[in-house]
Amino acid sequence: MANDDLELFLQEMADVKPLKADVLTDVNGEHAPTLAQLARRKAAELEPEYDANYLSMEYVDLVAPDEVLAYKKDGVQEGVYKNLRLGKYQVDATLMLLGKNLTEARRALFEFVADCHLRGIRTLLVHHGMGRDSKPHPAILKSYCFKWLQQIPEVLACHSAQKIHGSSAATYVLLQKNSEQKRENRERHQKR
Repeated sequence: MANDDLELFLQEMADVKPLKADVLTDVNGEHAPTLAQLARRKAAELEPEYDANYLSMEYVDLVAPDEVLAYKKDGVQEGVYKNLRLGKYQVDATLMLLGKNLTEARRALFEFVADCHLRGIRTLLVHHGMGRDSKPHPAILKSYCFKWLQQIPEVLACHSAQKIHGSSAATYVLLQKNSEQKRENRERHQKR
């Protein structure tokens, strides 16, 4: 029975001719990639494998050069926030972003905050400038810094600095305790 099937198959395939090319093309071009698809493909090929930096480079609402920046997560005590706002906490680390473009500033801020949190540094000062002389739009770096600080989970609060620390050209940042500091705090306050 198998021989009969094979003979029948070979008879049916007798007039079939092999294709001349290995590649099939769409004659009318309906399925050809668009320019946008080609651009996305090229960008994807150029991207690094993985970027741990999640800070957004998307649109940001611009702030005025002399605008006071103020942000506080829910749960941060008013007294703690007031002390930060008034510059009463000792600044343990400072980051200077002046003269950096947005890509450099994004990377520097991300790495700075991560490093400070890992090392247990809680109060930071970020100098972003006011952008008063920036063309065509003022305060771009300041605006992005404010947005980025709010995106970082370890940031509890931030506020424009006091005059002695740079006023509207700098921002105080308060970080949450790292896991080691939290463990020590639990042990210290544990009832024995």
